Amino acid sequence: MPSPRKPLRVLILFPGDWDEHALAELEASRQVTIHREGFDVRRFPQCLRAIWFDPHRFLDRICRRYRGRIDAVWSNDEQLGCLLAAMVADRLGLPGTSPEVVVRAQHKLLMRQTLARELPSATVAAAALPLRLSDARLRDANAIDAAVTRAGLAWPLFCKPIKGTFSVLANRAGSASELAAQMRLTPTDRFTLGRLIRPFDALAASVTELPCASDCLLLEEPMRGQQVNVDGYAYNGAIHVLGVVDEWAYPRVAGRHHFMGFTYPTRLQREVRTRVIDVAVAAMRAIGFKHGQFNVELFVPDDGSVRVIEINPRAAAQFTTFYRDVDGRCPAQEGMWLAAGRDPADLPRQQPFARVAASIVWRRFDGRGIPKASPAGRQWLATNHPRARLWLDANNRSAVQRQYRWLRSYRYAVLNCSGRNFNELQSLGDDCGRRLFGAIAARPVIAGNCDVSLA
Repeated sequence: MPSPRKPLRVLILFPGDWDEHALAELEASRQVTIHREGFDVRRFPQCLRAIWFDPHRFLDRICRRYRGRIDAVWSNDEQLGCLLAAMVADRLGLPGTSPEVVVRAQHKLLMRQTLARELPSATVAAAALPLRLSDARLRDANAIDAAVTRAGLAWPLFCKPIKGTFSVLANRAGSASELAAQMRLTPTDRFTLGRLIRPFDALAASVTELPCASDCLLLEEPMRGQQVNVDGYAYNGAIHVLGVVDEWAYPRVAGRHHFMGFTYPTRLQREVRTRVIDVAVAAMRAIGFKHGQFNVELFVPDDGSVRVIEINPRAAAQFTTFYRDVDGRCPAQEGMWLAAGRDPADLPRQQPFARVAASIVWRRFDGRGIPKASPAGRQWLATNHPRARLWLDANNRSAVQRQYRWLRSYRYAVLNCSGRNFNELQSLGDDCGRRLFGAIAARPVIAGNCDVSLA
């Protein structure tokens, strides 16, 4: 008999909360031996390490330490891990996504310019505001208006950092004065944001020529419509789609878009779903993506077109439970197999136990308070819905206030759950909100008024 294959030796860079559950299961199964490096950039106090982080020194150290000791390097982290994993793999001669392709996806202006050439029907008019976050002119309405005129754009515009994450400073502005007011950050906020973006800029500039610094703002035509995600992977140049996830938003607050929930599978009509998938696949080909996992965010406007919002050269960690519960897939394991040069199609599927899945997001918009989950509510959830996963924010008060300043909201809890239909999950979400947070709980709506039962 052939001997059993040895556990895969995998280096995980900057693992986050959503990754750790899947990683623990894989470690317990002895299919992988995992090494962890980096820190959680969204958690306090770990995030403080990003302020003085030297990416090149980190890259050199990791390559020296793990050369010959690992079979794969993998990361789901958007801020630092994704590009570093690609660069480590490149240096160590391991399979991985091309570092240049990672930069092309993550640098939003470079992505827009690439799609404008290769897939113009799926992108939007966009330009960089040539003023960095540290530039005082970014708070001067006249300077902003002149730059917008030179770029050939017109108000209103949607504005976001060229390299951002978690929707930080992403906002709709109706005029130069409105944008200038939004950019009047505290000196501490400007310093922190600049430091968070600096590592990517330093790495990206060593990979390819950048059209502008990553802490400039991207200005683009506002889009309205149904927002969706397409998840998938590329292996040996062939692109495979896992599924389409619908996004739901709270009513806009101060011009900002705030996610309220995500549901799977999509409720788009078949013909629209096909067009969404076709555009996502074409976008990945346009940026030269040939190996690794990906997540594409898209809009489906009322006119029936499909527009690309962002391309993420990684898996969407928050959605991993969707594919496990509904399809029996483990995206974390698939990502590691890809990173080792193996075909994820060879992995056996687990037994699905749900028809639909959701990620329900609770937020506050009043700038006050840090809601605490009731211990009795947490115990009820663990006892009655053991497969559900509850994420609770663990940041301190200053970090929470920073979220209010940067996002105009505070995401204090997320519940990933699955079941027979979306009405069932809506009821579970409502019940959890009351039991966990009482009267202050928001009411995320994921079922809507349509017929959502897939049973």
